[in-house]
Amino acid sequence: MTLVSNSANNPGSGPENRSGAKNTEVTTVPLSKRGKPRKGWDKHTWLYMSVIFAVVLGAVVGLLVPDFAVALEPLGKGFVALIKMMIAPIIFCTIVVGVGSIAQAATVGKIGGLALGYFMAMSTIALAIGLVVGNIIHPGEGLDMSSSTYETTGEAATTTDFLLGIIPTTFFSPLTGDNVLQVLFVALLTGFALQALGKRGKPIMRAVKYGQLLVFRVLGMILWLAPIGAFGAIAAVVGKTGIAAIWSLGLLMVAFYITCILFVVVMLGILLYAVTRVNVFSLMKYLGREYLLIVGTSSSESALPRLIAKMEHLGVSKPVVGITVPTGYSFNLDGTAIYLTMASLFIATGMGQPMSISEQIGLLVFMIIASKGAAGVTGAGLATLAAGLQAYRPELVGGVGVIVGIDRFMSEGRALTNFSGNAIATLLIGTWTKQVDRDRVKAVLAGEIPFDESTLDGDHDVADDDAADEIEDATEMAAKAEDAQTGSAQADSVQDNTAQTGPTEAAAGSNREKVTVS
Repeated sequence: MTLVSNSANNPGSGPENRSGAKNTEVTTVPLSKRGKPRKGWDKHTWLYMSVIFAVVLGAVVGLLVPDFAVALEPLGKGFVALIKMMIAPIIFCTIVVGVGSIAQAATVGKIGGLALGYFMAMSTIALAIGLVVGNIIHPGEGLDMSSSTYETTGEAATTTDFLLGIIPTTFFSPLTGDNVLQVLFVALLTGFALQALGKRGKPIMRAVKYGQLLVFRVLGMILWLAPIGAFGAIAAVVGKTGIAAIWSLGLLMVAFYITCILFVVVMLGILLYAVTRVNVFSLMKYLGREYLLIVGTSSSESALPRLIAKMEHLGVSKPVVGITVPTGYSFNLDGTAIYLTMASLFIATGMGQPMSISEQIGLLVFMIIASKGAAGVTGAGLATLAAGLQAYRPELVGGVGVIVGIDRFMSEGRALTNFSGNAIATLLIGTWTKQVDRDRVKAVLAGEIPFDESTLDGDHDVADDDAADEIEDATEMAAKAEDAQTGSAQADSVQDNTAQTGPTEAAAGSNREKVTVS
């Protein structure tokens, strides 16, 4: 599962320079696992089709036997309770790893700082766009989801109580409680502490990353119950509301996809053309195979290694690609951001408890932080949505069960938007740092330099943590080498000055001798 080798920071080792023996290559698992068509369905397709069948069956049951359908509501509540159970460990692991990623990206200087600034700006804009669209279309109107509420716990009466409530009783108590802001607080402290420890904190950081893998594996197991949860939740809502529930869910899905398309084509497309003079449709055509891969797996993570290889082939330098793409998969979550805010407003409106402007702003700020580090993982968006609602409006968490029914339909939109945003960001960062070959970009997009599929063994799902550590070590070594070269240059300068000063002083001494003799 290696992501990039140690030479990721060597600008001269790009895919186009194949004469050297130490060129960086993307190492992946066999192509046959993902890149080539299979006979039959894989487990993700089975789950996807099962959820579709469950949603249709739930809607039919809700329309035909509404009283029985309402009695199925505990199925949806049970699934939501399982998702709620995973909120604390997911938020803790993703925030700790995310803060560590900030430190790693910041160590590479201008590229990392520029990339992080761009990612935070675009994620904030995407969240705001989701809020604007949600307030315009008012998704969820006409639904009756009020009985799916949970009791509100720990609601602060004043600002002072709210701020003091963020501080937990013990360091570990947030992990066993339901106060998400306390989990966020402890996770931030842990992340910054590991950042301060430097290399001594690497074993702990690696343990947290493996813990994150475990947590998402458990979440993956829970998601296999999604068809049951979706069936119960959809049946209950349709049984209470009738055809209005189906209309509201359909409106949310259509509005979400239209928003994502406009965001990529209009906003990011205009920005891309203004900075690089590259047409966004040409770039999307170049990445066509990756888009198909994402649609098939419902995860942008599956196309990560191929995106790295293709952006290098396009003409972007390896340092820019090696820093921007992996970091973007944790911090540049445009599609997920749009989904989180629109889905939150849908649930609040559907449960008859719409959010005020101040609550929406608070939710936006929380989502900016909490959504980092879980991009590309199937089910992460649903868990982050539940975490955001739990933090600001705990009584709305029960409405997540209704979203489960259409979450799989919206997952492709999130993944495709996230992927497009990262591809465009890589070209933008490369242009701003002047580390992109514009002539090669034009030639590749025109089809004059086709991508050689043989340079890839295939695709994988999760970047290897050890490889990331190797990249960081290589970056540190490069910085030390640069410092050594600077010191050597200064020493040479001193020697040169001494050499130049010596003859002058000798000549001056000779002149003094001549004056004395005369």
